[in-house]
Amino acid sequence: MDVSGGSGQPRSGDDEPAERHPGPAAPAPGSPRPGPAPDDGHRPETSDAPAGPDPDADTGVAAEAGTDAQAGTDAEADGERGRPGPAEQQRTGGLSHAALETAAAHDSHPDRALAHSGTRQGPPPRRPREPGGGLLMGRPFGVPVYVAPSWFLVAALITWVFGGQLDRVLPELGAARYLVSLFFAVAFYASVLVHELAHTVAALRFGLPVRRIQLQFFGGVSEIEKEAETPGREFVLAFVGPLLSLILAGVFYLALQPVEPASVPGVLLAGLMISNLIVAAFNLLPGLPLDGGRMLRAVVWKISGRAMTGTVAAAWVGRALAVSVLIGLPLLTQSGALGTTAEDSVGMDTVTDALLAAILAAIIWTGAGNSLRMARLREHLPELRARNLTRRAVPVETDTSLSEALRRANAAGARALVVVDGHGSPLSLVRESAIVGVPEHRRPWVFASELAQDLTDGMRVSAELAGEDLLDVLRATPATEYLVVEETGEIYGVLSAADVERAFVKAMARPPATSS
Repeated sequence: MDVSGGSGQPRSGDDEPAERHPGPAAPAPGSPRPGPAPDDGHRPETSDAPAGPDPDADTGVAAEAGTDAQAGTDAEADGERGRPGPAEQQRTGGLSHAALETAAAHDSHPDRALAHSGTRQGPPPRRPREPGGGLLMGRPFGVPVYVAPSWFLVAALITWVFGGQLDRVLPELGAARYLVSLFFAVAFYASVLVHELAHTVAALRFGLPVRRIQLQFFGGVSEIEKEAETPGREFVLAFVGPLLSLILAGVFYLALQPVEPASVPGVLLAGLMISNLIVAAFNLLPGLPLDGGRMLRAVVWKISGRAMTGTVAAAWVGRALAVSVLIGLPLLTQSGALGTTAEDSVGMDTVTDALLAAILAAIIWTGAGNSLRMARLREHLPELRARNLTRRAVPVETDTSLSEALRRANAAGARALVVVDGHGSPLSLVRESAIVGVPEHRRPWVFASELAQDLTDGMRVSAELAGEDLLDVLRATPATEYLVVEETGEIYGVLSAADVERAFVKAMARPPATSS
């Protein structure tokens, strides 16, 4: 099974930069101006923003610190967690999966020094932590491959079940049958890895980044971070996995011909041939999140001209498929259609079949729902623009007290503080979560710069960034606040990761567009 993941999507042709407005950085009385642009008091346009501050609200950092700092704290708590992911697997709810991963995980690193003077330079940008997900097995084609903890449970189950079958076919093996069974479990998942590598190679061939491959309960997941740009590429990307499984089944069949069937090699080759046929057939079922569902999505996308229409159709077919598996698999077992008699299909076997059907149905149903949510997120992703989400900021010097800085911010209607040097160049950003921790009676004796995070190159965001490009920049340098600048280098304002997350939640709550 392949699941495309991450926060990405193909570049949208209508994702044009928002109309440029005068920067929201408001110079405070007595402080140097941050840039050559005149201060006309005009705030950034937010009427089209998915979420963000009310432009007419006369509240500054002091009034907003409680709510926004809490959101920032939540972002910090989620920062390094792995998310169940665009990837279409996985992670949605507000910001999800991969999307949540990219937008909600912008926490400030605790070991970054706070700015106490105007001369300190921030550390170089850090490479973002690679996604985890279990035991790292290698990096074929530069893509990390992980084995999830759930795989060991499945491997033990396969070893036990296959060992029981070997006891009937080759009773002379004795306890050694479990070693043969364990070898089969590893070989089977190696076949699954080949299936996922087929998706990975195709994605890389089409210029789509692959976040990771994960071998887990009931198969594997290839987390492709962007959506294929055409339905033809989507079809090929989905089809190559089952195709490789069919080829492997053919290879094992040919290898089986000169081998004695009632031998260890014969049993292993026959088992691997059958298991790869099952993997191919299961993944070709026409419902998301299976490969067959992605192929169906590509066909409907080609006919309708809209990727969203294809996703909706394939997701609902996937849900119908989940119900069919839940009801049909136990019935097939009871009827003897799978090679068992009604007398054999009683007791523990019946419970096992029902449990297996329930697990498979839950996986398919959940994957279909996640596919719908991720499609909706991708559709609204271009609406997230740095310019629209930026907060008005007030520049303050390093020796400005926190109380004075907050007074200037409230007077200017700003909601962020930028620490600048004597020439007006930005040095650091005051963290809202830190402001909340300072009692009001102590604020006259605390410098604003003591609560600031040093600026690094990765924390400077262009006001023209939007959608996927914006999320890529934020993901590369996790933080709670970012300095937004114009193309000329002038300060435009401050972007809060909490605002980006709220914008995601609001965008996900809106129904998808119906126009093509």
